[in-house]
Amino acid sequence: MKGRTIILDHLQGRETAALMVDGRLEDLLIASDAPAPGTIYRARTDRPVKGQGGVFLTTSDGPAFLRKVKGLAPGDRLLVQVSGYAEPGKAIPVTQKLLLKSRYAIITPDAPGLNISRTIRDEEERVRLLEIAHDTMADSSFGLILRSSCAGADDDAIAADITAMKTLADQLLNDDSDALETLVDGDGPHALAWREWTDPAEIVTDAGALETHDVITAIDTALGSREPLTGGAVLFIEPTRALVAVDVNTGTDLSPAAGLKANLACARTLPRALRIRGLGGQITLDLAPMPKKERRLFETTLRAALRADGEETILAGWTPLGHYELQRKRGRVPLREISR
Repeated sequence: MKGRTIILDHLQGRETAALMVDGRLEDLLIASDAPAPGTIYRARTDRPVKGQGGVFLTTSDGPAFLRKVKGLAPGDRLLVQVSGYAEPGKAIPVTQKLLLKSRYAIITPDAPGLNISRTIRDEEERVRLLEIAHDTMADSSFGLILRSSCAGADDDAIAADITAMKTLADQLLNDDSDALETLVDGDGPHALAWREWTDPAEIVTDAGALETHDVITAIDTALGSREPLTGGAVLFIEPTRALVAVDVNTGTDLSPAAGLKANLACARTLPRALRIRGLGGQITLDLAPMPKKERRLFETTLRAALRADGEETILAGWTPLGHYELQRKRGRVPLREISR
């Protein structure tokens, strides 16, 4: 099936959104029991942990951990936002830098200024969007980022989105209650799909659509370790307690350039493979043999693929043994944990 299709359905009773592109599963969002990134709490500080450079907090959903803090005393109340998913048995990771995201706008209460996505390069379009931003944010001290989805969007729709997020920010920052509570729930899969998957697509909401559009088959494949690459090469992705190990196999290709071709295919495929499986943390790539002079080409290809991915990923670089390491934000619950 050609084209983009967004399927909004439920899997094992959990809200699920899937993005299919030309018949291939490109992205997958499944609701979990853990607090979703974007959730905002009014929390209480408990005890600092100097060795870890942060402080434990108490929230309405249990303990949380805030890194890089100064000037906080036990018992202080503060607003924090869930920044990712915790590893099993660990506290919820949170940040004090609030971001209120919607389809067109991101309000940044602690970072003033009006900004437009760099991917919008047309000067007339940037001027139009800047005028909308000035009109809607004229009386506000908050910062605003207009997202790439604003390109070509209706003026009124953009203005309404900005106003809604600005009103929410006002309510959060002007609430003087001391009670520990959840102030904003993070977006579920359907809302997140509306917010993030903004390119034109067919929307399917029929019950059982995950089955009829081959999403279930793609999920079954993703639950395994094998990920086929172009040219007959294969990735094997094995999550462990310490890290995610990725092994690149050239398959049946015995040509001198087999290693480079397999590694470049890995670089293009890896972001999608990790995204579908919900994998993050430390990732170690055991690449196929290739000349050292080709390493830069591999890094350039991987960096370009990650740029389109959206999940925060640090390229840590090469190890003495020739492995390549990444550090990826835990922005999703691992698929294997949700599907048990």
